[in-house]
Amino acid sequence: MTDASLVSMVALAGWLILALGAYRSHQVNMSKTIRMALIWGCIFTGMAFFFSLVM
Repeated sequence: MTDASLVSMVALAGWLILALGAYRSHQVNMSKTIRMALIWGCIFTGMAFFFSLVM
């Protein structure tokens, strides 16, 4: 692992922490969070499947 990749991983972890903190500040309940995560997972999976068929 190079120094650049280590710095990149630390920066991405920091951005993730900031994003989660901002999300939690809106006080969204757990059921809505899980539902949104499943919907986004289905969207990304569907798009990956679509592009794998097209390409």
